[in-house]
Amino acid sequence: MINNLSDGGIQEVLRLAVLIPCYNEEVAITRVVSDFRAALPAAEIYVFDNNSTDQTVARALAAGARVSHVPFRGKGNVIRRMFADIEADVFVMVDGDATYHAPSAIKLINKLVNDQLDMVVGVREHEEKDAYRSGHEFGNKMLTGCVVSIFGGDFTDMLSGYRVFSRRYVKSFPALAQGFETETELTVHALELRMPYGEVVTPYGARPEGSVSKLSTYRDGIRILKTIVKLYAMERPLIFYGLFALLCVASGVALSIPLIITYFQTGLVPRVPTAILCTGLLLAGAGSFFAGLILDAITLSRREFKRLAYLAVPILPSTRVKETTQYLK
Repeated sequence: MINNLSDGGIQEVLRLAVLIPCYNEEVAITRVVSDFRAALPAAEIYVFDNNSTDQTVARALAAGARVSHVPFRGKGNVIRRMFADIEADVFVMVDGDATYHAPSAIKLINKLVNDQLDMVVGVREHEEKDAYRSGHEFGNKMLTGCVVSIFGGDFTDMLSGYRVFSRRYVKSFPALAQGFETETELTVHALELRMPYGEVVTPYGARPEGSVSKLSTYRDGIRILKTIVKLYAMERPLIFYGLFALLCVASGVALSIPLIITYFQTGLVPRVPTAILCTGLLLAGAGSFFAGLILDAITLSRREFKRLAYLAVPILPSTRVKETTQYLK
C-alpha cells in the first residue's frame, strides 16, 4: 500500500501488487525483484513459482519477495492462482526473465490510472539482436493480426508478458487457459467486454547469460493459434458455425445439380450414394446453422454474466486515484 502525506494527514492511496510468474529463473529472479522494488518501493512483490527445480525460490525469498507455489504446470494455471489469491487495486504482471524494463512500470500505471483503463500492455521495443528471436517476432505479428481481425481492437503486441491491470479486470477474468496461450485469453477478455485498454512502448532486453526461454516457437505458436480458433467458436458461434453451414449447403447444392438435371431428363437417379451425400450435407448445414443460433444466445447470456461480474467490482475512488497520480510523478 502507498501512503502519501497530504493536508496534514495520511491519505490512503492505491495498493500496488507486482505479480511475477516464473519457472527455473534462478539467474534472473533476483534482478527482477530488486529492479521492481526500486521502481515501485511501496508495492508488494509476489513471485509465483511453477515447480522450479533450481534455486528460483530461495533467491526470490532472499531478494525480499513473497513466494507462492503453483503445482499445476503452465503459465495460465499460474495466472489463475495469482489473480485469485492477491488483493490489490492495481496489478503489475511481468515475466521473471529480466527482459522487461522495470522503471516503465510507472508509465504503465500512470496511463491506467489517469485514463481510467482496465488494462495497459507494455509493447516491446528491442534494440539488442538477441532480445527477440525473428521467429517469435513474426509469430507475434501474425497471431496479433488474427485476433485483431476477428475480435477487433488495435493491439500491436498481444503476446507481451508485461501488463498492468485494474482490480475490476483481474477479479472478472475467468482464466481458462493453461499455458502460454493465456496472453491471447487476456486480450480477448478485454475486447469481448469492451473494456478500456491501452499500450505503452517499453524497452525490451535480452535474457541474462545462462537464462533459457521456456517458449517453443512452433509448439506454443500452434497452441496459441488453436486457442484463437476455440475462442472464435466460443465468442462468435453464429459466424463460426454459419460458415460451416454455408460450406455444407454450397457443397450439397453443387453436387446435387447434375443429379437434378439427370432426373428431369430421364426420370432416374443413377448415383444414389451421391444423392445420399447431398442430403447429408444439407442436413448437416441446417444443423450447424441452428446450433450456431442456439450457441449465440448462450454466448450473449454468458457475456452478460461476465459483464455483471466486472461491474460488481467497485471503481477506484477519485481521491485515491489523485493521491497515486501525485505519488508516481
